[in-house]
Amino acid sequence: MLYVIRFFPEITIKSKPVRHRLIRALRRNLRVILKRLDSEVSVIGDWDILEVETPPNDGMLERQVLEVLRNTPGISVIRPVEKMPLPDLDGMAAEVLVHYREALAGRTFAVRCKRQGQHEYSSGDIERHIGAVLMQNTGASGVDLVNPQITVRVEVRHHTLYVVKEQVPGIGGFPIGSQEPVLSLISGGFDSAVASYLCMRRGLQTHFIFFNLGGREHEIAVKEVALYLWMKFGSSHRVKFISVPFEPVVNEIMERVDSGHMGVVLKRMMMRAADSIARSMRVRTLVTGEAIAQVASQTLPNLSIIDQATDLLILRPLIVTDKQQIIDIARQIGTEEFSANVPEYCGVISVRPTTHARRVRIEHEEREMDAQVLQAAIDDAEVQMIDRVVEVLNQRDVEPPEWQKLPEGALVIDIRHPDEQERLPLSLPERQVLNIPFFRLGTQFSELDQQQQYALYCDRGMMSRLHASHLKDAGYDNVGVFRP
Repeated sequence: MLYVIRFFPEITIKSKPVRHRLIRALRRNLRVILKRLDSEVSVIGDWDILEVETPPNDGMLERQVLEVLRNTPGISVIRPVEKMPLPDLDGMAAEVLVHYREALAGRTFAVRCKRQGQHEYSSGDIERHIGAVLMQNTGASGVDLVNPQITVRVEVRHHTLYVVKEQVPGIGGFPIGSQEPVLSLISGGFDSAVASYLCMRRGLQTHFIFFNLGGREHEIAVKEVALYLWMKFGSSHRVKFISVPFEPVVNEIMERVDSGHMGVVLKRMMMRAADSIARSMRVRTLVTGEAIAQVASQTLPNLSIIDQATDLLILRPLIVTDKQQIIDIARQIGTEEFSANVPEYCGVISVRPTTHARRVRIEHEEREMDAQVLQAAIDDAEVQMIDRVVEVLNQRDVEPPEWQKLPEGALVIDIRHPDEQERLPLSLPERQVLNIPFFRLGTQFSELDQQQQYALYCDRGMMSRLHASHLKDAGYDNVGVFRP
């Protein structure tokens, strides 16, 4: 299958050097990701389009490649096409007829042509000629140039014809790595997950920092979200996941800080810790999921006080976004359901929290705290590459077994997101497959027959290893990872 890639429109309006740089970044990113699927997938092209081609007659690979293209930043439109040497007008119409004869029966249509090069005919001539042939030979109900039920697309590029079979939207944005890296404060909830996604979509290599307020359960839930975001939108670049043990800092705040100011002080402590770790990574920008007035610490006066805790730039992609809009984006990118299941750890609950904090008062409250507690949390931060987060869950041996060939009688649990299960269903002849998304596995696994052996499955094996390790650490020895 051949896919023609159209770039995000903002890429095409850049200066020539910048446009070339962005397209090279996108081409590189696609090659890195697609090589993991099949080394024979090719990515070529420059300036106007990229062409991605898979080996023939491999429907599963084609669907996997299309899924990658749909979620790679920098791509506006993906078009599966048939490519051939340019015939005459009758030949063009004959090629289009092969692909659209059955689809147009009883429906309205319009023909759209894009053309580059010197030809005896115009784009309008091509559209009219193909349209006339389709009307005579398909049983179409008519031509509708304003609101057609089906749009027939063809492209003529010099001496080549592309017949477009389908038009699939991409997520737009800029290629990851084309902008500077950032460190995103992620809690696993709706806001921080969406804020991280928006940065990734804009081409920012997004590392994750997590302030652990709720122990291992909290950490596992947040690692799920970060790993999912990285695998789906940013796996062309390796990024870090930093976990900072913040319960001692919270305890210090609870004991020494006035109740009404605890929320602002906690955010400032997080900013200071993130500042220190970001500088050690040579990252100069922090990202948060804060939105104006969503909670007391997010009023403009309080955000200003929080910003003064660091000299680094703080990006807030959601700053004027409504909560429902944030949830809608979470649903669109696939994080809604498991963000809803991330345990809530507010850290501190103030009585009558201030909405107009004053710097003098906040600094007074902070002087009452033991600065060494914050420094100890920074020193104890655990830094991992995101694709290795499963390997340092705790000090005990919780590495699950991995099977390329399933043990006799083992049941497979497909833990992928429901969208992925629907698009790329797992078919194993003579094997039972249970579909339990990873964000429900923790609550549903205990309800299964514990005399049975289970093998967790996901596309790349990372999420399945994470959850198999978690279940093994919880005392379940009947679980492993299926890596066909």
